[in-house]
Amino acid sequence: MAGYNVSFAGAGKVGGALCRKLFSAGNRIDIVASETGVRGPLLASECNAKWTGNLKFSEITDIIIVAVPDHRLESVLSKIECSRKTVVAHTAGSFGLNIYPAHIQRKGLFYPLQTFSQGRNINFSDLPFFLDYSDSWSGDILSSLVRSVGGRIFEADPKKREIVHLSAVFANNFVNHMLTSSKNIAKFGDIPFDILTPLIKETFSKALEEGPELAQTGPAVRNDYNTIEKQRDLLSFDPELKLLYEEVTASIIKYYKK
Repeated sequence: MAGYNVSFAGAGKVGGALCRKLFSAGNRIDIVASETGVRGPLLASECNAKWTGNLKFSEITDIIIVAVPDHRLESVLSKIECSRKTVVAHTAGSFGLNIYPAHIQRKGLFYPLQTFSQGRNINFSDLPFFLDYSDSWSGDILSSLVRSVGGRIFEADPKKREIVHLSAVFANNFVNHMLTSSKNIAKFGDIPFDILTPLIKETFSKALEEGPELAQTGPAVRNDYNTIEKQRDLLSFDPELKLLYEEVTASIIKYYKK
């Protein structure tokens, strides 16, 4: 499969991971554009590309992937200068094609359903990519890029994509916050957080194998109000954690009463 000339606007966690993977999959990286002269030049050097601090892209670029924080997306898109033939695709799951300015003709969404962090090696095999595009040419390029890294292609209407993004917030962001809360509680009791590692691993393994609704355990699902009351009292050292415990416990009790 012939590779494409790919450029990037943004050299952060998402842009860096996609850039390196697309490069290793045989695509040519033309330009890496970023505001700062730290990550951008390093990423460009890794992928045999040119770095620039502006948003002017060359005529040879087939596609520009815009991987910037959501609050900066509209501003960055408005400043992009490229050929009318170049496809511009952003990676934000919470936005569609209606965010693009009029001067961008070929546009798309290239949303990988994954969490990205600096220094983490992401497995792209079977990774879901949600695509949307303005025309068949743009769709062909986006689909080819997904196939080049071994990902899975999903085309969903904007409403379904918003639901996927919201579901991911619960599965990733909220779960991670719960683990942070767990770590803070363990720290309060002078208990090493890694003592919970086997429990955390089994929790996720069981939820994926059996379904999370069938894997639920604990005092809330058992209606064990004595334990619940004791644990509420233990959390008196942190009113915010106590409130979080009460709200989540009430939600679990209500769900399983059904």
